[in-house]
Amino acid sequence: MTTLTAQPGLTTVADRAVGRIAGRAAMEVPDVLDCAVTARVTGGVATLDARVDLRYPAPVASTAARVRAHLVERVAALTGLRVSVVDVSVGVLRADTAPVRRVQ
Repeated sequence: MTTLTAQPGLTTVADRAVGRIAGRAAMEVPDVLDCAVTARVTGGVATLDARVDLRYPAPVASTAARVRAHLVERVAALTGLRVSVVDVSVGVLRADTAPVRRVQ
């Protein structure tokens, strides 16, 4: 977390809070099933590291690009921070339906 001296009218947002905001924002992107985001805030600039689980058979590259763009937009809108870097890694591709069991 970045420590700043108190100035009138200055609001600081903790790294953890930015990470949670970004994690919720990532869940707004279609085909994202789960997300964990680590954020680092320095001054008015945030860097984000997102690990997402995607619905199978989502296109990985284009979904990661949508997540990246959405996080830049939403984190800036919700926190007032400029997002300089968003690293997106895909953890798991999961089928969103339960397997069908056969009864013998």
